[in-house]
Amino acid sequence: MSVSYTIHPDYAEFEAELLSVEAQFSSSDESIHKARNELRIVPMHGIKTVIKAFKVPHLLNRFVYAYLRDSKAKKSYNNGVRLLELGVPTPQPIGYIEFFRGGLFAQSYFISTYEPYDFTIREVLHHRVGDVEAILKAFTAFTHMLHQKGVWHEDYSPGNILIRKTAEGYGFMLVDINRMQFRPIPPAEGIKNFGKLWAKAPERALIAREYARLSGMDEAATLQAIESCTRKTEAAVALKKRLRGKKKKAS
Repeated sequence: MSVSYTIHPDYAEFEAELLSVEAQFSSSDESIHKARNELRIVPMHGIKTVIKAFKVPHLLNRFVYAYLRDSKAKKSYNNGVRLLELGVPTPQPIGYIEFFRGGLFAQSYFISTYEPYDFTIREVLHHRVGDVEAILKAFTAFTHMLHQKGVWHEDYSPGNILIRKTAEGYGFMLVDINRMQFRPIPPAEGIKNFGKLWAKAPERALIAREYARLSGMDEAATLQAIESCTRKTEAAVALKKRLRGKKKKAS
C-alpha cells in the first residue's frame, strides 16, 4: 500500500493525525452525515475537525483516480484553499490523503475545521425559520458575489449552503466543494445555479427579482430562466427514480 497526501502549512502539527486518518475516523462515533460519503467530527489539537471519508470507487474509477483524474479528496482540499483565497467562506482545509493498493486508487479522506452554523438554505426554503425574505435576499446577493468572483459550485443544492446568523445579518458558507469550477460566469449562466434548490414559486420569484436587480438583467427573463432550470432538475430526478424502479423490478 502507498499513500499520497498534502497538509496545509498552517496545520503542520496535524500530519501524524492525517497519516493515521483511518484510525482517527474509526475512533469517532459523532457522524454528521452518512450517505454515499460519511462525515465525522474528530477533536484534534484542541479544535473540532471534520473528516470526510469518500466512498471507495468502482474498479474503473480506481484506475481513473490513480492515473487520469484528481480524487474528490484532493479536489476538496484544493477548492477549499482557492475559495478562501477569493474571500469565499468555507471550512478551513487541513489536508487530504489518498491510499493506493496494487497500483490502483483505493480510498481518500479530506480533513477540514468544523464550522458551526444555525441552519441551511433548506430550512429557509421550507419556512422552518423566520425572516425568510431577508435571508433569501442575502442568499441571492451571496450567490451573485460568487459569480462575480468566478466561482461555480456544481452541486449548489440546499444542504450544501450553511447559514449563520450574525450581528450584521446572515453569513453563508459553502460545503461539499469537490465539484467546482473557477471561471468567468455571465449573469445569464449564473441563473442556472438556482435550479437545484427545489424552491417554491414565491421563493423563485423573490430570488429572480433580486438576482435581476443585482446583475442588471430583465426580471421576467430571469424568472423564466430559473423556472426552466427548475423543471429540468425535476425531470432529471423523476427519470432517475423511474430507472431505479425498473432496475429493482428487473433484479
